Amino acid sequence: MRAAYINKYGDNTVVQVGELPVPTIGDNDVLVQVKAAGVNPLDIRIRDGKLKQVLPYKFPLMLGNDFAGVVVAVGSRVKSVRVGDEVYARTDTMRIGSFADYIAIHQDSVSQKPHNLSMNEAASLPLVALTAWQILVEKAHVQKGQKVLIHGGAGGVGSIAIQLAEYLGTFVATTASAADSDTVKKYGADQVIDYRTEDFSTILSDYDVVLDTRGGETLQKSLTVLKPGGQVISVNGTPDADMADEMQLGALLKLVFTAMSFRTNQKAKKLGVKYSFFFMKPSGAQLAKLTKLFESQKLRPVVDKVYPLESVKDALAYSESGKAKGKIVIRM
Repeated sequence: MRAAYINKYGDNTVVQVGELPVPTIGDNDVLVQVKAAGVNPLDIRIRDGKLKQVLPYKFPLMLGNDFAGVVVAVGSRVKSVRVGDEVYARTDTMRIGSFADYIAIHQDSVSQKPHNLSMNEAASLPLVALTAWQILVEKAHVQKGQKVLIHGGAGGVGSIAIQLAEYLGTFVATTASAADSDTVKKYGADQVIDYRTEDFSTILSDYDVVLDTRGGETLQKSLTVLKPGGQVISVNGTPDADMADEMQLGALLKLVFTAMSFRTNQKAKKLGVKYSFFFMKPSGAQLAKLTKLFESQKLRPVVDKVYPLESVKDALAYSESGKAKGKIVIRM
């Protein structure tokens, strides 16, 4: 089968497109013919080797963390889907590789694709939609009437998170460029901060939740806009001890992450707020809930560009540029 893969960590020059064996499946696995796959910043971080301590993959390593496609084979214990079903999913954490003709995945990670969406649209959703759901619903327990700040509102996670936060009945502020202001307002943003000319930390206050996609100085400033007891949940900050426990990474990495996040946690403690790092998990059950929202058009996919598999380097380069509005998709 065709696949985009790497044999070592590095920049875009290490990415290859070639032939690799079709994955084998176990009793609880599903084999899916991939029709389209989403491109995510996570793909860049994995390619670069920035997560090798946390995710010890073996080479050759196929890239790609979410997809949509058609089930072509199922294991003997699979009950949730059948051959011929159109599905979408976030890949199993240690079995990534959706930039390929076929992928094997556990049945619990898969959900039926929204019937009203194309394969390209569906492929753009699993990772970002699950990230938004797990942060806002499962972790932050966002309630109607609360105030939520979402950084990078025009990006992949931001474009879905704004819609979900608006659906949940919150007041939504977001950071975006002036050129994207009208777009993020259409997603449901109530207030837009132009990150190029305005400092959100001098404008916003008393927020319940911040969904941080930037890390660095943006993360540090986000702690200051929270009300007492509020929380910043970051997908791009420093890992913390709770993440080490959740992923069962062992005592040594827990100690390392505790040290890495010490400054942020100390600042949060002084302000009476909370910081946590977030790494999303695949979940077919949660995707099924999101499917209903996409089918009822409460949430809508946002696709920027679509590339063929042979142009995977161009897709990754566009993702790295930070210019994408919504999601980038690779079609098979």
